[in-house]
Amino acid sequence: MDLSRDAALAADVTDPLAGFRARFTGTDDDGPDRLLYLDGNSLGRLPRETPAAVARVVEQEWGTGLVGSWRDWVEQSRRIGDELAAGVLGARPGEVLISDTTSVDLYKLLVAAVDARPGRDVLICCADDFPTDRYIVAGVADSRGLTVREVEAHIDTGLDLAVLARALDERVAVVVLSQVAYRSGALVDVAEVTRLAREAGALVVWDLSHGAGAVPADLTAAGADLAVGCTYKHLNGGPGAPAFLYVRRELQEQLRQPIWGWFGQHDQFAMGPAYEPAEGVDRFAVGTPPVLAMAAVEVGVRLTAEARIERIAAKAQALTGLVIELADAWLAEHGVTVASPRDAARRGAHVSLAHPAAWQLTQALIERGVVPDFRTPDRLRLGPAPLYTRFVDVWDAMDRLRTVLSDRSYESHPVERSRVT
Repeated sequence: MDLSRDAALAADVTDPLAGFRARFTGTDDDGPDRLLYLDGNSLGRLPRETPAAVARVVEQEWGTGLVGSWRDWVEQSRRIGDELAAGVLGARPGEVLISDTTSVDLYKLLVAAVDARPGRDVLICCADDFPTDRYIVAGVADSRGLTVREVEAHIDTGLDLAVLARALDERVAVVVLSQVAYRSGALVDVAEVTRLAREAGALVVWDLSHGAGAVPADLTAAGADLAVGCTYKHLNGGPGAPAFLYVRRELQEQLRQPIWGWFGQHDQFAMGPAYEPAEGVDRFAVGTPPVLAMAAVEVGVRLTAEARIERIAAKAQALTGLVIELADAWLAEHGVTVASPRDAARRGAHVSLAHPAAWQLTQALIERGVVPDFRTPDRLRLGPAPLYTRFVDVWDAMDRLRTVLSDRSYESHPVERSRVT
């Protein structure tokens, strides 16, 4: 493989997604000292269309339309959900809702799923999954008198499906798993896990947060039951943007979520004395949706759908593949090892590099104009978002990392990480 900078530039020339970069802020500078943003898997860049979209809601719909704008706003969660379903998640109309936060959505769907499997007393989650997921599983188990069965996963290569299969039995009610491991980027086969769980009589709640907008989910084809995910990473909805939930159409009338809010009521404006859940996916709504924030989410969803998820995923594999090739060629002699799956089909849209001084390297890179992030215990995580990251950006970022390792300038940074990472 040609690892020259010229080869990276040539890859950018033929990149079918190249035109999307200009549609994000902060991408105009092409100078040698430009900021190289490789943390799109934590917070996506700001689309240029977003400020105007939010301003339109503020100035026209709120400022002029006032309460009359609720005629449109009341349908916003489902409308954007349908756009996300069709353009990104491979789901059907009426199966996706923009709602609450990922944590709240996970709680709602997990409790609903547990109640749909009476007589079963075990919840399964992954021991290396994102903390919120594990905490919510533990909390639900504690409140319901259930047992949590944590399956082990390799910190770098992810979950072995044979291990999961051995953990599944007639006691398991629900399995909670992430499609993409937050630390390593290891990818799990949604269809195969769904099949294994269904054979055992269990439901699966998927967390798509680290894959949505960068990795195909194909929820309908996979037969997925339930899913949640955030919109501020690869979907570029902005910090704290509302999350989404997915409920397979055939399950919707069987499930009742635990937070009985008025937006999930059958006839919310009747203001009736008793709660009666709405039909379809609307029954998983709770309270008044964050209208301003959802305007930003809609821009990100439409950009992603326009780019097409299969093209985004292909570029993600190529960008992360370049990270791995350069790490092997340049960084191995400095003690850096690849801590993510090498098989592109087993990898999401980010790569982790292991080094004993990963925290110091992270700080040194930020000082040099490269934005990665750090994950315990000793992982430098690089997330080159396909919609706005070029191959030459990856090349230049890895070159700066090579320099930081060669001149050992990272050693001047504190060994201990701060509370804010």
